Amino acid sequence: MSHQIHIIGGGLAGSEAAWQLAQAGIRVRLSEMRGVEGTPAHHTDDLAELVCSNSFRSDDPERNAVGVLHAELRTLGSLIMAQADIHRVPAGSALAVDRDAFAAGVTAAIDAHPLIDLVRERVDTLPEGPAIIATGPLTAAPLAAAIGQATGEDALAFFDAIAPIVHFDSIDMDTCWFQSRWNKGDGKDYINCPMNREEYAAFHAGLIAGEKGEFKEWEKNTPYFDGCMPIEVMAERGFDTLRYGPMKPVGLDDPRTGRWPHAVVQLRQDNALGTLWNIVGFQTKLKHAEQVRLFRTIPGLANAEFARLGGLHRNTFLQAPKLLDGTLRLKNAPNIRFAGQITGCEGYIESAAVGLLAGRFAAAELAGTEAPPPPPTTALGALLGHITGGAKADTYQPMNVNFGLFPPLEGVAKKVDRKPLMAARARAALESWIAA
Repeated sequence: MSHQIHIIGGGLAGSEAAWQLAQAGIRVRLSEMRGVEGTPAHHTDDLAELVCSNSFRSDDPERNAVGVLHAELRTLGSLIMAQADIHRVPAGSALAVDRDAFAAGVTAAIDAHPLIDLVRERVDTLPEGPAIIATGPLTAAPLAAAIGQATGEDALAFFDAIAPIVHFDSIDMDTCWFQSRWNKGDGKDYINCPMNREEYAAFHAGLIAGEKGEFKEWEKNTPYFDGCMPIEVMAERGFDTLRYGPMKPVGLDDPRTGRWPHAVVQLRQDNALGTLWNIVGFQTKLKHAEQVRLFRTIPGLANAEFARLGGLHRNTFLQAPKLLDGTLRLKNAPNIRFAGQITGCEGYIESAAVGLLAGRFAAAELAGTEAPPPPPTTALGALLGHITGGAKADTYQPMNVNFGLFPPLEGVAKKVDRKPLMAARARAALESWIAA
């Protein structure tokens, strides 16, 4: 069967993209390496295998951005959501699946579609015709090298050095203050959380004592690890190491005292909207519960709400805000789109969502029409906007969908009402987009 577009990678994103294209009448070649060559993380040859948790997280469409994304994907005929619903297992308000039955269901649906040719093969070069690359965090080395050559070697990362991200409206600005070190730039590029010696000593001890996760065997020798040292490892190198590193107080005047604090935790704006701020230099292998407990001891962050917690993981991903256009095309090779985790989204459902968008954009282009991006007030639009320009390109790191990616509500709303109002706004925007 001759194909109109080539999709490389049969994970969640590639499978969803193939389904969307085929449902639009486009002939697809879907190349999946497993079946010819395995990976260190996968255990089967099924498409859309879930290699970690079996949970798609919250299914609440009123108060959780992930639940809003679930609802939008269902509305748009997502294969991944359809199979997740069929193979759902009890998990309270979360959507969890029987992982083997789910992957088998996705594989069977793809195999049975008359417009999808599933080929078990490893692809080492970028296609010359229309293509979607959805090879995920374990992209084979030859293809990763080809992507690096096409995009610039410094644009393809091989490790997430993920710092926690905090919602701005949960930071106590009576304790913290805006200031850049030595008032460089506009002087207000950072939020500063001051610590006295006792607070610093307790925090330092907490970092060392906190329960940590372990690297998987296939992560241990990943390139660039030395450039993203976990903060707890720095803490183990000496009591004052952090005060001469990411927590140094020099050049920062606490407005309440007029003096430099003993130590400072800095947050840097993470998105164009200014709703999300990352904790600078705080990549960590601390377990998530430990991070929440310990980071809320930082002055000014007692009530911090986290859009993302810190981590270090093997993950091949692009500097997408710099390289991709608004429809996920590579700017210097627009025949190629990227989808899934390689774009810098994080999570099963986010990968599927970006695959759905890539598939729909490609289908419209191949049909000689245009598919406008979804509104930024939808979960799909907010996630797409973050990947393709809303995030800071030079500090870009993988991100789950969250309400911090959505434009703020207009007018004043009680905090308890904000999430339901954002969810309602997203539903209305999606309906208008579909009807247009």
